[in-house]
Amino acid sequence: MNPNTKYKLDPKPSTAHPDAPKQPEPYIAGDPLIKAVNLAIFLRRPLLLEGEAGCGKTRLASDVAYDLGLPLYRWDIRSDTKAQEGLYKYDAILRLHDVQTREVNPDAKRNPSDATKYRDFGALGKAFLVDDRPAVVLIDEIDKADVDFPNDLLAVLDDPWSFEVRETQEPPIIAKHKPIVIITTNKEKSNLPAPFLRRCIYHFVEFPKDKLKEIVEIHYQVKKEKAPSANLIDAAVSRFTAIREAQNLFKSPGTSEFLDWLNALQKFDAQPYTAKELAKPEHPIPYRELLFKIKQDWQKYAAT
Repeated sequence: MNPNTKYKLDPKPSTAHPDAPKQPEPYIAGDPLIKAVNLAIFLRRPLLLEGEAGCGKTRLASDVAYDLGLPLYRWDIRSDTKAQEGLYKYDAILRLHDVQTREVNPDAKRNPSDATKYRDFGALGKAFLVDDRPAVVLIDEIDKADVDFPNDLLAVLDDPWSFEVRETQEPPIIAKHKPIVIITTNKEKSNLPAPFLRRCIYHFVEFPKDKLKEIVEIHYQVKKEKAPSANLIDAAVSRFTAIREAQNLFKSPGTSEFLDWLNALQKFDAQPYTAKELAKPEHPIPYRELLFKIKQDWQKYAAT
């Protein structure tokens, strides 16, 4: 938990939650992004982040949770994901199995007469149950779900912020604190339904090309590892930026690829790659396996 928080929460917890990230996130959030997060917290609206892969959308949730000492629950979206899965799953088959088992062994561990033993809360469900502070919920890559998913989600992320577990006949579960919901998408926002977009705070995350050196510095600080030399970092940033700005790639490498590449430049061979060689535009790009993930890009930057 960061004592000098950049994100605003009133009241701010005095201690970190057990489900909060244990380590700081090597993340540099610019002022516009920080303002968008704080607006989402203030208005209790989901924050929808759009941007290319590798620009840092997903890592923001960890940064917010660590900074404020809040629990973090992640929900990775698939093509077949339904909104209810974020609330809970109910294992009716296991309950039926236990009914049959108990007829043979009355001392079986689970008692099938207690339906609550067979429900498992999802990311949103867990967030609704936190009783002393809001939780951070990351809903990652919402555009993977079907067209009905975003609007189904709205039924939960709005007053009265409650849901029912129909199978257990429990009283409705009402969020004691409205969670801080961060949603990522790689598509244009027009691909998401208008009612959903109206409900969200929207922010486009630019690739942090001017902050790569800062990202490298904080990355190695958090990892507690020796950073490459300043000359090598400068040369790597310059060469990497030139590759991206050439705008001739099908898939531009992101921050994580850059950090992997820099690590290989420093440590993969017996001696670090020299900044002098790396700075030569005509010199083949070393370790291109780490930067290019599509055949056309791979071939374009093949060693000549």
